[in-house]
Parts: sequence; structure tokens; C-alpha cells
Amino acid sequence: MESYVVAKQVHVGCVALSVAGFAARGGLMLAGSPLLQARWVRVAPHLVDTVLLASAAWLAWLLGQYPFVHGWLTSKVLGLLAYVALGTIALKRGRTKGVRAAAFAGALLAVAWVVSVALTRDPLGFLR
Repeated sequence: MESYVVAKQVHVGCVALSVAGFAARGGLMLAGSPLLQARWVRVAPHLVDTVLLASAAWLAWLLGQYPFVHGWLTSKVLGLLAYVALGTIALKRGRTKGVRAAAFAGALLAVAWVVSVALTRDPLGFLR
């Protein structure tokens, strides 16, 4: 059980760091800040997200619950894919600031939904 507590703390901590970092980078994007191009701003999210993904796999293994077997985890994975796609549009691929801002808002909504799924272990999360 101690392994579970450590894995969950690492995972939740990385979620907080990842979302806070994304929100900060989104704010930099909206402000048109050149800091968004700083090497550490571009590299740090990959480090945090690697640990986040590893801790998610560790938790799934410890709990014996896996995406595409358990509905709530499948929903989390699908929501994560939406968050990543929208986040990429918000920070890199959006052609106009309006498109980027809309994608940024959508990505934040997607991650909020993923967190609600995790907290409730209900595939619909806050939509229920």
C-alpha cells in the first residue's frame, strides 16, 4: 500500500505541475511574451510529463486497472488526448491568437474534465 501512496503523490504532484506549467505557458502565449521561446520553458514540460506518464502507468499496474478495460481510465486517456491536441493548437499550431485562445480554453476545460473523471472514477466526470 505504501507504493500506491507514493505513486499517487507523484502522479498528483506532476498533474499539478503540468497543468500549472501549461496555464503559465498559455498566459505567456496570450501576452505575446518572448519568454515562451526560452529553452527551459520548452524543455521542462517534457520532463514533468514524462514522470507524469510513468507514474500513471505505475498506478495502473499497482491497481490492476487499465485503459480500454476500465471505463473511467479509458475516459481519462481520451480526455488526455483531447487536452494534448488542444494544447498543441494553443501553444504551437494555431494560426491566429483567437484560435490559440479558444484552444487554450478548450484544453483547460478538457484537463478539468479529466481531473473530475479521476476524482469520481466515473467515465462522465463532471458531465454526470
